[in-house]
Amino acid sequence: MAGPTPSTLSFSDGLALAMVASSDAPLLLLDGGLMVVAASRSFGRAFHVDINDAAGRSVFQLGGGEWNMPRLKSLLSATASGKASIAAYEVDLSPLGKPPRRLSINAQLLEYDLDAAPRLLVTVSDVTEARIAERLKDDLLREKSVLLQEVQHRVANSLQIIASVLLQSARTVRSEETREHLEDAHQRVLSIATVQKQLAAASATTVELRPYFVQLCQSLGASMIRDHDSQSIEVSVDKSIVAADVSISMGLIVTELVINALKHAFPDGRAGRITVGYFSIGPNWTLSVGDDGVGMATGADKAEAGLGTSIVEALARQLHARVDVADRKPGTTVSVIHTRIAAVGDAAEEVAQAEAV
Repeated sequence: MAGPTPSTLSFSDGLALAMVASSDAPLLLLDGGLMVVAASRSFGRAFHVDINDAAGRSVFQLGGGEWNMPRLKSLLSATASGKASIAAYEVDLSPLGKPPRRLSINAQLLEYDLDAAPRLLVTVSDVTEARIAERLKDDLLREKSVLLQEVQHRVANSLQIIASVLLQSARTVRSEETREHLEDAHQRVLSIATVQKQLAAASATTVELRPYFVQLCQSLGASMIRDHDSQSIEVSVDKSIVAADVSISMGLIVTELVINALKHAFPDGRAGRITVGYFSIGPNWTLSVGDDGVGMATGADKAEAGLGTSIVEALARQLHARVDVADRKPGTTVSVIHTRIAAVGDAAEEVAQAEAV
């Protein structure tokens, strides 16, 4: 390594030179005029620079002049004057006749002796391969996202076809019991298809609940309500956004409860309204489906818990929530309630109001 002779070196310069000489990283030691005081051997190997010839030359004259970049010159000058510093600044180095390289540069003004001439320590890292790997990763993630949306779209279409076949079969069978089972299967398949369609249009990780529930209830109403003037489904949901997997469970819960209400709350074409609600306060939330129908059966008329009830309870457990059934007189409200922490003050009152919906 060329440079000042030992007899002309100050102690601080000698220490800096020893540090550069012993480094395995590509380092440059520059003076206040951005002239090379010393370069590490690893810098010479990495960038094909003769370190003996580099000492005493401007850093911007190294190699074939590829280091002569206006932005780099401005940043190094500001660092040498003490007005700025360079931290992980990335530049593209374009040596003549060689592929371009992406470099990460750090530069720091050494302040070890107030009377000594200013010295700049510059560290250069080649991050070309890392940036290529990052671009490949981003491309793969984008490709994966596109493929996932395509799969979701096809699954939704396939489920809608299956739902249509089930409905056609239900209309042709003679057994009333078989017809009811086929209609139930049709509704459940259709609800899953609606969930898939909504998720395909949403982001990969989160879903906004209000438009999701609106679309889901519109689909259920279109397939199950014959007289829309007498029966309706309303959605009262705040602006909550939940994880995609959580939205799937909530969508299936809403589907089961709405189907159950339409089947049992309004016998003989009775007029009525179903309200789907969701309100959250921090980690606490309540999902509810209520109706103003005939209410809960009692005594001998009380029906045993069916498949829909089992599905709702299982999904609620999956969400670490509890199921509450209330006779509102008129009507019934089923609430799925998640409480992670005890609410206090006004928040407690809001939670109680939400649970009463």
